[in-house]
Amino acid sequence: MAVVGLIVPTLGNRPAFLRECLQSIRRSAQAHICVVSPGNSSFDGSLFEFCDQVVEDPGQGLAAAINAGASAFPEEVKYLNWLGDDDVLIADGHHRLVEALQQNPQTVLAYGHCSYLDAKGKTMFEVRPGRWAEKLLRYGPQLISQPAVLFRRDTFVHVGGLDETLRWAFDLDLFIKLSRVGAFVGVSSLTAGYRWHDAALSVGMRGGSVREASLVRRRNLSPVFRRLAWIWEPFMQWLILGAGVVVSRRASTQRAHDS
Repeated sequence: MAVVGLIVPTLGNRPAFLRECLQSIRRSAQAHICVVSPGNSSFDGSLFEFCDQVVEDPGQGLAAAINAGASAFPEEVKYLNWLGDDDVLIADGHHRLVEALQQNPQTVLAYGHCSYLDAKGKTMFEVRPGRWAEKLLRYGPQLISQPAVLFRRDTFVHVGGLDETLRWAFDLDLFIKLSRVGAFVGVSSLTAGYRWHDAALSVGMRGGSVREASLVRRRNLSPVFRRLAWIWEPFMQWLILGAGVVVSRRASTQRAHDS
């Protein structure tokens, strides 16, 4: 039985992306794949060959869907993460994440590099978090790309899983909670691909996502720094929004060039 569990929440309305996502996991990792989908979705039955388990989405938001998938894993699953149904996993890098967690029981999360892909799956650029990525979680841009991580299941349960009151920034909130109880380690390998397109939740709702991330950062500061956050938070929101605009323009330019 695989010790890695990967959750893929989906509405079933992007079957081509979903197939590519599931196939990349099956090629890249010896993992237990759990798809979380609404009971009335158009989930393509032919995709069952690429997953081990299908769990019904409780219909209370994306964080709740991911929590439902995490709760349904068999006991043998020790490490987990989730992938959007339009993301992909990279084989060699993912294996490095597993090795990093197995080598040190004090490590609660391992992270690697992440490629940003356009709608057609073409690489635009690669995010390579440095050693300051963990420190920046509370104060600045989230440089640790969520698809490119793996964390301990028991620690995920210990911190209460994902905050289901959050719509977008629940991954940032989780990372901050995990950083309080154990060590993070980075690996210098490409581990996942994040697809940047208008239908992606954090792209189409970029303004709401940035504002919610700001709220998460503020509430995780000490009382003293929370009172001072007005000094840098407006600039950080502007910077992160601006970075998103640049990436969207690059994706549009690449799409126009390819057409």
